[in-house]
Amino acid sequence: MRGRRIAAEVASPADFALLLAPGPEPACPHRRIRWPDFWVPLDRADALDALRATLRRAHDGERVEVACRGGVGRTGTALAALAILDGLPADRAVPWVRAGYHPKAVETPWQRRWLRRIA
Repeated sequence: MRGRRIAAEVASPADFALLLAPGPEPACPHRRIRWPDFWVPLDRADALDALRATLRRAHDGERVEVACRGGVGRTGTALAALAILDGLPADRAVPWVRAGYHPKAVETPWQRRWLRRIA
């Protein structure tokens, strides 16, 4: 699983993309969550369904990517949510994503609150 900016070049194509912002359609199968910049998903149930489906694909061995416009806030929040859904305690998810993905991942207090609520 990898996180990235939607417009970033990638060395190897993904098998599935979870997109968190408007942008070009990828060549691979994908799903898009309506998620405003610096905010949280507009539809919690849809977002959780998409995140769980993405996690299942990753567990099945697919190369999965998560992407938003900047590749930091929404992407970091989604990666932390995936970690929580996979069993990581919520209080460890943000530090884990910041250490392994981007030091500014999960940019806003409401993104951190959203993560606590899905735990």
